[in-house]
Amino acid sequence: MSGDYEFLENSLGTQFETVKLLKNTPRGSVLQLRHIRSGKFFLLRRFHGSGEVYRKLLHIRCVNLPQIMEIAEKDENVLVLEEYIVGDRLDSLLENSVLSEAQTRKIARQLCGALYALHSHGVVHRDVKPDNVILRGSEAVLIDLDVSRLYKPESSTDTIVLGTLGYAAPEQFGISQTDGRADIYSLGVTMNIMLTGKHPSLELAGGRMGRIIRRCIETSPKSRYKSVQDLCEVL
Repeated sequence: MSGDYEFLENSLGTQFETVKLLKNTPRGSVLQLRHIRSGKFFLLRRFHGSGEVYRKLLHIRCVNLPQIMEIAEKDENVLVLEEYIVGDRLDSLLENSVLSEAQTRKIARQLCGALYALHSHGVVHRDVKPDNVILRGSEAVLIDLDVSRLYKPESSTDTIVLGTLGYAAPEQFGISQTDGRADIYSLGVTMNIMLTGKHPSLELAGGRMGRIIRRCIETSPKSRYKSVQDLCEVL
């Protein structure tokens, strides 16, 4: 993999130019790049750790997920080149308004499609929230897989406790290992915020959508929908 790493790094230096730094943390950085010849924009993730999730995503084709173009690793240093999604972030749209039930159901079903693609490859997103949803025309795209992990049957808990407070399922904080039902919990919180502008602990949406959300956010994973396919069907 070291040869691939050096080849990709050299290609980035000769074929792309940096537009701006989007994120910089102790773990790594995210840059917006422009391909010099085509003018297309891409994201470059550079971080220290394991690239196992992105290796899985390299083979996933889903309109509701960003396309991973290249990945290379060397001594736990990881480079990931991915599609840059152009659109409106869901959290920005929700700053001064809420969505209708029809809009919420449509977006939620598309996010179920993204999560199905991930879960069927053993990947748990672990950070579903309005900040990580971009509306590209009529398509909702689930972005930012920085805290995603692979489900490992032999493990009892996640190796690293990560997630956004208020959206992360209880098991993400060391109670048990997360699986796809943790993403169902986060999607339930997200749906409630789309409908009411508030966390369900403050105001739960009414009617049938409220009942669906209540099941999504059950404390016990066993009490939630078993899969995103089941959730998508009731939506």
